[in-house]
Amino acid sequence: MSPLMLSVALALASAVAYAAAAIVQERVAASAAGPRYAPLRSPAWWVSVLLNGVGATLHVAALAYGPLSLVQPLGALTIVFALPMAALFVGRRAGRRAWRGALMATVGLAGLLSLTSGAEARSLSDGDRWLLAGATFGAVAVLFTAARLVGRSVLRSVVLAAAAGVSFGMASVLTKSVAEEWTPSAPLAEWTGLLVLSAFAVTGLLLSQASYRGAGLAAPLATVTVVNPVVAAAVGVTLFGESFRYGAAGTVAALICGAVAAGGLVQLTLDRMAVPPESLSVSSDRPVASEGDSPRPEVGQGVDVGAVPGTRPNLEVEVRSRAVAGRS
Repeated sequence: MSPLMLSVALALASAVAYAAAAIVQERVAASAAGPRYAPLRSPAWWVSVLLNGVGATLHVAALAYGPLSLVQPLGALTIVFALPMAALFVGRRAGRRAWRGALMATVGLAGLLSLTSGAEARSLSDGDRWLLAGATFGAVAVLFTAARLVGRSVLRSVVLAAAAGVSFGMASVLTKSVAEEWTPSAPLAEWTGLLVLSAFAVTGLLLSQASYRGAGLAAPLATVTVVNPVVAAAVGVTLFGESFRYGAAGTVAALICGAVAAGGLVQLTLDRMAVPPESLSVSSDRPVASEGDSPRPEVGQGVDVGAVPGTRPNLEVEVRSRAVAGRS
């Protein structure tokens, strides 16, 4: 197998691993009633962490055998792989609008990344790194605060996913910068950069986990998949001296691709917002009462079971399983 074909195979395998990790994360978020950001007691969540690590390793290996202009656009296929995989393994089928949004986001992102050129890249100074890290933490904090203020669960999840994408994108930028400055003679010289990029990677992982709570799979995954490389590309253009191919025409084409990707995210968000509120409950596998059922009690609402006559020293109460409407 030629190096180019090996690079393509590794990039596709990386996208599949990322898609599988997202599916597992979404299922953990849909079924777990524990912590929203780090369900440490869930074995499935640790499986998703492992899959994310495998995806990152395969992505780096793909870059070792192929050009960035080929590997990065292939990474945009994560959302395209995730939808059929979710339908196959967990029975979560996507509608036409979701597929349309996923394809728009993928095509737009792939076109944008294919137009980015790194021929004139340069390294970042220490001052630029710290300034960039501070600005990124500030942006993530603003998005996190905005997510806390948003009422609709779907919009809240998309904003959290955007914050996760910013964190992942900056981790990618710092990884490139640290890799360029690292030397075998001084392996710990870049320890501050490694510490900061690790903080961004962990922050992105926790925020992405929270973004799947109440929003399904497609919209948060597409948001992270698009925002991550877009942030990295924006920093590359402004600070690393990178540029778009084909001059002014390439810049216009990149803007069009960015608009297409953004339109895909809007389609995915609107598709999820159109789902009835019952479908956005903590577990989508619970049955939903029909119109003829009696009103169900909400979480925290008392239920009068009536008085029990006589004295019962060893009273046993049988509680039958019923669907309870939760608050998003």
